[in-house]
Amino acid sequence: MTLQQEALIYHETGRAGKIEVIPTKPCRTQKDLSLAYTPGVAEPCRHILKNPDDVYRYTARGNLVAVITNGTAVLGLGDIGPLAGKPVMEGKGVLFKRFADIDVFDLEIACNSPEKLVDIVASLEPAFGGINLEDIKAPECFYIEEALKRRMSIPVFHDDQHGTAIISGAALLNAAELQGKSLSDLKAVFSGAGAAAISCALHYINLGVRRENLMLVDSKGVIYQGRGEGMSAQKEALAIKTNRRTLADAMEGADLFAGLSVGGLVRASMVRSMADRPIIFAMANPDPEIGYHEARALRADLVMATGRSDFPNQVNNVLGFPFIFRGALDVRASTVNEAMKVAATRALAGLAKNGDVPQSILTAYRLKSLSFGPDYIIPKPLDPRVLVEESVAVAKAAMESGVARMPVALNDYRKRLERLSMKLLDRANSG
Repeated sequence: MTLQQEALIYHETGRAGKIEVIPTKPCRTQKDLSLAYTPGVAEPCRHILKNPDDVYRYTARGNLVAVITNGTAVLGLGDIGPLAGKPVMEGKGVLFKRFADIDVFDLEIACNSPEKLVDIVASLEPAFGGINLEDIKAPECFYIEEALKRRMSIPVFHDDQHGTAIISGAALLNAAELQGKSLSDLKAVFSGAGAAAISCALHYINLGVRRENLMLVDSKGVIYQGRGEGMSAQKEALAIKTNRRTLADAMEGADLFAGLSVGGLVRASMVRSMADRPIIFAMANPDPEIGYHEARALRADLVMATGRSDFPNQVNNVLGFPFIFRGALDVRASTVNEAMKVAATRALAGLAKNGDVPQSILTAYRLKSLSFGPDYIIPKPLDPRVLVEESVAVAKAAMESGVARMPVALNDYRKRLERLSMKLLDRANSG
């Protein structure tokens, strides 16, 4: 049986799809009915009317995230529309629940107008504690996210942009350390200039890479000042003055290659032309810009990451969004700001250097041991410690940057997350 056949059977067996809604209160007796609905439900309504923050006491809003798409850039499938994109949004809901115990309603919206989509999503604020935008094409996604962040007082996070940036940023911090390179001196080349690539570039700048040392390359070549063709406001902001015009030109002498484009673009000669002790993040899926084994055979001195689970150092967005939202929701953050994103990155980088890798991870990945080094620069997606370390870091950054509306005692919060982590692990093992 092929993977494609297995996937279809998986999705249609039993109740169709991957999610359901389960009540959290009993609904067995007449008394239960009178409390759950009329007349009892009127009482929390009255309290919320007097004090809007009581919505977090009496409803699920504080643990409820909307995963929203218009289906214009779904995975590697492109503009397949909101209906065909629904399985992906349901899958995102499964990951939120599995890794951070966050409830999700997936909303597939038939709207290609950025302005109308902003109006629709903004009108949903009373229902949700946070908004996860997903699979919306560039450059519209930049406008949509920024407009919603200005209008809404709950976290809005476009995972296609920031997820890859946060996770690969952690890989960058550790790879640079292993390779003995300073971020401020790092010369970086990006293959691709879409939402993820531009967000990665901006995030790397926040981590310490200098803007003038970044070079983006799209399907028309190097993005340079004055190019004109195929430019957007986001590309213009990262354009540099250079005589280099092709990906091969750009990679010569580069310390870092960050691939967020399509498979097979990078030739052997390009890898050989990079600086000593290079870093290669070939993150195109399912086929990286250059194969893992091919790149390692070309350069024994490199550190490499891909987007694939069958090679070391997988850049997987599930290492980010569940835990970023967990931390943001738990302190009722009004937004996800740059400080919170950097905190998430540094937490992941630090965790990879923590030698106490749980036995469950070694068993799951069929490994005898796992320690910080070229083949382990970011944590594994199934590591239960990620929930604790990343969520605490995000909550702390939210409080320190002034966007948390319900601060928590961090020691108590850590213990709470440790208990939740064990609960989720037990639930996954029993399921």
